[in-house]
Amino acid sequence: MFFRIPLNQPLLRAASVAAMLAFGVGLSGCADMGDTLSTAFADPAKYELYDCKQLETERKTLTTRSAELQGLMAKADTGLAGPVVAELAYRNEYVSVRGQARFAEEAWQRNKCHASIPAAPAAAAAAPEASPAPPAPT
Repeated sequence: MFFRIPLNQPLLRAASVAAMLAFGVGLSGCADMGDTLSTAFADPAKYELYDCKQLETERKTLTTRSAELQGLMAKADTGLAGPVVAELAYRNEYVSVRGQARFAEEAWQRNKCHASIPAAPAAAAAAPEASPAPPAPT
């Protein structure tokens, strides 16, 4: 009473290839969301009223934090469950920081800001020049 349904091997193979292709196309759509997703976690109006000095400080802070998070994710990737930990612990904040940095950069360019020149150390500027030593008596 068992019925054996004959399976057509080429038809089964073609169906599995089509399913894998559809899965791959679906995942490739997620890979493209990275850049637009980063601005979803940041407020676009946050830097509207910042002046150039505030923007410069904020850009430096965001760059430092982004590098710190990248380092933490790279360190977590070295462990056994590291990629999972990196995604769960650091990825959301990293995406948020990238979005904030993008909006800060847009405000920087919109305000036509220029990087300030670092000031010379006060000790070097205040130090008097050394006068030549008088000749020693013979």
